[in-house]
Amino acid sequence: MKNFAKSQAMQKRAQQITPLGVNSNFRYWGEGITPYVSKGKGAYLWDVDGNRYIDYRMAFGPIILGHAVDEIDNKVAEEIRNGVLFAMTGELELEVEEMIINMVPGVQMVRLATTGTEATMHAIRVARAFTGREMIVKFEGNYHGFHDNTLWSTYAPAEAYGSPRSPIPVPASSGIPRTLGSLIITLPFNDKEGFERVMFSYGRQIAAVITEPCQGNCGAILPQPGFLDLVQQKCTEYGAMFILDEVKTGFRIGNGGAQEYYNLSPDLITYAKALGNGYPAAAFGGKREVMEIIGRGVAQGGTYTNNKPGVAGAWATLKMLQEKPILAEIEQRGKRLMDGVDQILTEEGLVHTMNGYPAMFSFAIGAEQVTNQREWNKTDHDLYLSIMDKMMERGVMPDMDAREPWFMAHAHSEADVDETLTVFREAVREAKG
Repeated sequence: MKNFAKSQAMQKRAQQITPLGVNSNFRYWGEGITPYVSKGKGAYLWDVDGNRYIDYRMAFGPIILGHAVDEIDNKVAEEIRNGVLFAMTGELELEVEEMIINMVPGVQMVRLATTGTEATMHAIRVARAFTGREMIVKFEGNYHGFHDNTLWSTYAPAEAYGSPRSPIPVPASSGIPRTLGSLIITLPFNDKEGFERVMFSYGRQIAAVITEPCQGNCGAILPQPGFLDLVQQKCTEYGAMFILDEVKTGFRIGNGGAQEYYNLSPDLITYAKALGNGYPAAAFGGKREVMEIIGRGVAQGGTYTNNKPGVAGAWATLKMLQEKPILAEIEQRGKRLMDGVDQILTEEGLVHTMNGYPAMFSFAIGAEQVTNQREWNKTDHDLYLSIMDKMMERGVMPDMDAREPWFMAHAHSEADVDETLTVFREAVREAKG
């Protein structure tokens, strides 16, 4: 059994000075079981008790190359010696924006941000300004950051959402003004009929439809064939903006992201996470005619949008992704891990479904298919989390939240995949009892 005495002591200390003893609700796993980190390198992290783990959380997705990658860190160190932050624009920012435009089809102009929350918040403002409308459509279970505009119907139990024909927008937190609920329409993901019905009734009032390509905070549920195409088609038909939230998929499932993967042409796209391999970098971009309204009556800014560590981290990360077949190699190893997990669950007699992409995947137990959060909520989360707990005890760390995918990094080796599959089989057998 691993020793967690230092983590437990640190949790008690932290709870005296910060709510729950963490700086994000999602880092809290419970009393006496919340781990505290000491360091990370490559595919591994160590907690304050010295326990080493193969890391599949990867900071909730930003770490695409690995922890503490020398090429990235050296570039950041080089740049920050000349200053960390300026109220002026520098050439390095322009080079990052040029790389994004060159790598992603359809992105013609870009603005930098610091977090995914900022990127989606600004994209929605631009969409509202461009269309002169205020209503937003989002899908149940999709997460688009912590701003009040879209933190609706994100984590609630499915029974709170009402009928799928007439869903109830549910705020995901106290403190969100309920009046904002009048500006949002929520729908089950992959519900083509419901989406067409909403667009027929409200299409000329809708500023934007925002969606993740897959449900990155709901078990990595994939879009059904034709669903994203339908979203794009109806947005064009009714003059609404199609916002593709690639905060999780961007620079992870391909250099061109989900836009290239699904051959889409969204009006606005948002990025963060893998963009900077863990440094605070984000961006949003899109079609020139849409982006050009920024600064012409449309406000967008932020003191830290050009923070040198984030910009340098993004520059070095994108340079590596352009020059080496990094994402192809991640896909190859991720597919082997994903297929191995699938095979073990089958051999152990567990009905399940695999979801997501080799670079970020998950599985749900107790169903052969899930297409939206309502269906996912009916799967066996308790058994899933029991398996994760048994894996943690053996030194492999996926997230202790069934909604979070497993994230692959380039640093994960074939040996890591082998060890993970051995641990996974043991954990499944023990969790089954």
